[in-house]
Amino acid sequence: MAKSGEIRESRKASALGVLAGWIMRGLSATLRFEVNDECGVMKRGGPVPAPAIFALWHNRIVVIPPIWRKTFGRFRPCVVLTSASHDGATLARAMSVFGLGAVRGSSSRRGAAALIGLKRALREGSDVCITPDGPRGPRYEVHPGMVKLAQSSGAPIVLIHATFESAWRLKSWDRLVIPKPFSRVHITYGPMLEIPSKLDEAAFEAECERVQTALRQGTDDA
Repeated sequence: MAKSGEIRESRKASALGVLAGWIMRGLSATLRFEVNDECGVMKRGGPVPAPAIFALWHNRIVVIPPIWRKTFGRFRPCVVLTSASHDGATLARAMSVFGLGAVRGSSSRRGAAALIGLKRALREGSDVCITPDGPRGPRYEVHPGMVKLAQSSGAPIVLIHATFESAWRLKSWDRLVIPKPFSRVHITYGPMLEIPSKLDEAAFEAECERVQTALRQGTDDA
């Protein structure tokens, strides 16, 4: 029996997640990644302090596991924020195939618990990856939770931009992008954004808008 506050994970979600993870590994082995480190996050001891908050749009999430393995290996541990739904359980299992952890929750369910879990991960030295328009959208609109996390933790936000030479787009709310085998995927890390710890309501909203504008600027279909 699950303890109070825990999220039950069905066997079906677990099995589907593992299967999806191995399919993603097989697909990613055929892709050609071109990485532009605009902010220097890939340099050990570089200008981006660790740990950090990495942000990309929800419909690009399938590229996170392979590019993390490619650019950071295991020297930067990472946890990914996934929803508290069955889809979130499946995604969390898929991430585990690549050695990535997960924190479960969203703005609509277990938001406070997710924020606590993400803060704990940062304190323990793990980067966190968030899709700020997930898990339900609207697409390409930044929810305030990620900005609150950066404000309260002091961790910088590193934007991840992904564009695709050739890809399928699913008919989901986010138009999930799946790169086609043997195609090129262009990844840009940056810019890095720092959020002040003391903000009034208007200034906080301005910071959310700043993050959203910067993330949209690197999106070819925003």
